[in-house]
Amino acid sequence: MDPLPDVRLARDLVADGRAYNELGRLVRRGELEHLRRGAYALPGADPGPDAQHRRMVHATLPLLDGGVVSHRSAGVLHGLPLPPDASALVDVTRADATSGRRRGHVHRWAAPLLADEVVAVDGLPVTDLARTVVDLGRTLPFADAVAVADAALHRGLHPDALAAAVERARGRPGVADARRVVSFADGRSESAGESHSRVVLHRLGLPRPELQLEVRDPGGRLLGRCDFGWEEHRTVGEFDGRTKYGRLLRPGQTPEDAVWAEKRREDLLRDEGWQVVRWCWADLWQPALLGQRLHRAFRRQRR
Repeated sequence: MDPLPDVRLARDLVADGRAYNELGRLVRRGELEHLRRGAYALPGADPGPDAQHRRMVHATLPLLDGGVVSHRSAGVLHGLPLPPDASALVDVTRADATSGRRRGHVHRWAAPLLADEVVAVDGLPVTDLARTVVDLGRTLPFADAVAVADAALHRGLHPDALAAAVERARGRPGVADARRVVSFADGRSESAGESHSRVVLHRLGLPRPELQLEVRDPGGRLLGRCDFGWEEHRTVGEFDGRTKYGRLLRPGQTPEDAVWAEKRREDLLRDEGWQVVRWCWADLWQPALLGQRLHRAFRRQRR
């Protein structure tokens, strides 16, 4: 089990000739960053929350007496979209533990673990993608868990593997919640924002939209591929996240070019009689207003 290149365990630093009482001086001089008791990192650019948590996992697991990275920590290592977590506890599951507990930097979970539910990620033992999705489905709020499940399916996880993982979790706390998440999940969602949007639209009682709807003119020319579509209302919906236009960039294209192309696409849709409703994260926090906008679009089309 090798730590990340920028993570240094105290025992390894000492084995390389450093004295324990020297490590504090190295931290004060900025030559090392203290991560937790017994673990340090080389100084550098401040990583984002996921990279920081990944470093903490690598700094923690070698100091434990066994366990498999699981839950939120496994989600980070698998690259799944997770909401920020200020606690930064490292999640570890042990099949031989009689109860779970939180201590120091570690949240230890007690649950059965089958051999085929464990994979190697970054050289560490980690619950596989399906088991991780189900564990998060049991413990995260519904919309956050849906974003995780959608991302895993979009990446190629087979729905049957996810269904089997839910059945294996039968009898564990929160498995009914995980089953609802898996039933609702859809790999056609391409971002956490689209996943959260689907949950909001469902809770508003709106008709179920078609995802990634391709809209064509009468001659068959593709006008646009839209995040959400209600063909019966000739209305499309688009979630605009901060990285939206970055994802749309073609080779040699600037963000300004992408915005202009998106505007042209929207003009073509409107010219063909489609209503276009856009929203962003802030709109999802005011779902009633978003619902009103969509209902107005439906009514305009009926006229």
